[in-house]
Amino acid sequence: MLGKKFAYPSRRELLRTAGFAIGAMAVPGLGVKQARAAGYPERPIKIIVPFAPAGPTDIMARILSTHLGDAIGGTVIIENKAGAGGNIGIGAAAHAEPDGYTLLITSSAYVVNPGLYASIPYDPYKDFAPIAELGTSPNVIVVSPKLGINSIAELIARAKADPNELNYASPGIGTTPHLSMELLKIVGGIQITHVPFSGAAPAIQAVLGGTTQIACAALPPARPLIESGALKALATTGAHRWFDLPDVPTMVELGYKDFIADTFQGFLAPAKTAPAIVELLSTKSVEILKTPKIAEQLRNDGFEVIANGPEGMRKRIEDEVPKWRDIVAKAGIKPV
Repeated sequence: MLGKKFAYPSRRELLRTAGFAIGAMAVPGLGVKQARAAGYPERPIKIIVPFAPAGPTDIMARILSTHLGDAIGGTVIIENKAGAGGNIGIGAAAHAEPDGYTLLITSSAYVVNPGLYASIPYDPYKDFAPIAELGTSPNVIVVSPKLGINSIAELIARAKADPNELNYASPGIGTTPHLSMELLKIVGGIQITHVPFSGAAPAIQAVLGGTTQIACAALPPARPLIESGALKALATTGAHRWFDLPDVPTMVELGYKDFIADTFQGFLAPAKTAPAIVELLSTKSVEILKTPKIAEQLRNDGFEVIANGPEGMRKRIEDEVPKWRDIVAKAGIKPV
């Protein structure tokens, strides 16, 4: 800088500095990556969940964050940023500083929204660094026991008898529960009015409160209400029956070939986050999910634990963005 003297390093100092740099690169675990992650975390980490509290993504995020904070020696907080089918929260995370202190745990909305909206505030391929593929849950179609409908066949028959009678709640436009119901309308040849909410929990509450007669949501928030009898489960959309709901059939079992739609949870950081930070978060998250006690807790909450690292999450994004774009088109849903 002008006005200040600058002392050039001696040849010995240059050689010593260069030797340290070369040695660091030669030793596994040292070098630029580790240097950039040194001291992390120095302040609380915020994980954005782009949906309302008490939904499946929020449940997964809170279970993981509790143990993740202990594993990395820091504090992890959850910020629910719901709205626009998840776009508001995902967009906020995409444009956050890539310093490892703002992260994202999201659902399948991440891969559905590119085909559902004409414009979204993120690029699913470029704006994030995948951390881990956490888990997945089948969707479940539920009704109020007071409705007097006990099967998908009875639901279709009621809808055909009076096309204006029934409505259904979903966690939001473009979520896999919403698209599951739209597919049911297509294969069943029926009309049911869609009432979108800002998450799975309020969608389920709509049935309990009598706002809608039907809801489709990921299994975790619905499961305890199904077991208590407050909700009647008609079918799930997984590849197989859920282990502790043996009387609830899958849509495939009911004769609807390829009717498989789940809701996954993925962990991501803004693009350009230091690779060492991403690696640390990925390693610890996978370790946590594979802990028998945590895996059992998640299974009992309605999750099938996946626990894959960045490559698993990246592959899911690459596979499912075009898959859901095609399903949206076949369902006749025009991008909004």
